[in-house]
Amino acid sequence: MRAIFLSLCLFLSLLSFSQVKNEFAGIDSKMDKIPTHDSNSTIAIANYISSNFKTDAEKIRALFYWTASNISYDISKMLAPNVNETTQDRIDNVLKTKKGVCSHYAEVFNDVSNKMGISCYVIEGFTKQNGKVANLSHAWCAAKIDNKWYLFDPTWGAGYVNNNTFFKKLNNSYFKVQPNVLITSHMPFDYIWQFLDYPLTNKEFLEGKRQAQNSKKQLDFEKEITRYTSLSDSDKAFESSERIEKNGLLNTLVIEQYKYKKEAFRIYTQNKNIEKLNALYTSYNENIFFLNDFIIYRFKKFKPTQSDEEKRNWIQNVKSKFKKCETDVYNIGIVGTENTGSLSNLKKSIATALMQTEEQEQFLMEYLSKNSIGRKVMLSNLKIRN
Repeated sequence: MRAIFLSLCLFLSLLSFSQVKNEFAGIDSKMDKIPTHDSNSTIAIANYISSNFKTDAEKIRALFYWTASNISYDISKMLAPNVNETTQDRIDNVLKTKKGVCSHYAEVFNDVSNKMGISCYVIEGFTKQNGKVANLSHAWCAAKIDNKWYLFDPTWGAGYVNNNTFFKKLNNSYFKVQPNVLITSHMPFDYIWQFLDYPLTNKEFLEGKRQAQNSKKQLDFEKEITRYTSLSDSDKAFESSERIEKNGLLNTLVIEQYKYKKEAFRIYTQNKNIEKLNALYTSYNENIFFLNDFIIYRFKKFKPTQSDEEKRNWIQNVKSKFKKCETDVYNIGIVGTENTGSLSNLKKSIATALMQTEEQEQFLMEYLSKNSIGRKVMLSNLKIRN
């Protein structure tokens, strides 16, 4: 089971930034000529752009223009998203239909960018225009161009919605925006994605402030992002939830994202624990094989002959492995109600196997303490157990 939180967007006909002069007519014109077969996959789009443009600045412009110009906002999915879609599903569907919501725009932009070798991330958050916070979450992108982070919103750059109708109109105001500019309208749920030395709190954002309090500690967001991206999925979810809570749970969208991250952490952790449980079952079964082999070897009166040291090492290794299984199984953590029975059974099985191993060890230690005649007597009294 996997919890899913989809970012949607609602954007208004009145945009907060004025249009800027299009300095990229040559790039845009070349992207208008992209063949249809080069627009059906992100790798094809990436290859076309990379073969026609040299610099990252040109490539990211070409990508923004293609995404904003070729994808139309899908009003029907704005309030009825497909929660079962994976990231790849969203990308495949939007390239097939050329329609989507903000998460589709952002995922395509992000995937093509990374395929071109440009570092890019999808950012989830909420937006504000004319002092009013949208009632749907939103997704946009950040990309590193010439060693500097810029923000891109291909959804808002594609046009606008008015009276429940999408009007396509390229808006370059949302291309390559400075972080301290976009923060007036776009607030990431996780403050590290503000790309600001002094991130705004949700309260400051809602109050319309553009600068955080001077008393705040400076954030090395570059270092934090590098560290964050190296974490496991469960650790990412946990740390993100901590930052979301720290920045203020002030509206429904933030609270929902916070709950989603907490639930994601629980699910990631539980799935990881289930993997540990399965691995422990494998280790237990492998060790049972070695224990049974020792018992069979004992009832064969230790034939073929091995040295005393080899016999001792054999049973002690088996015991050591069962001891480790015992320690690990009690530290495994939550595995979900559907797996508690399996966990309980494994605990009992390990305890039984460990007891049997210790019985075999006790016999061997007594056997090794005797002379050859005493050993023969012990072996002659053995009875094979069914």
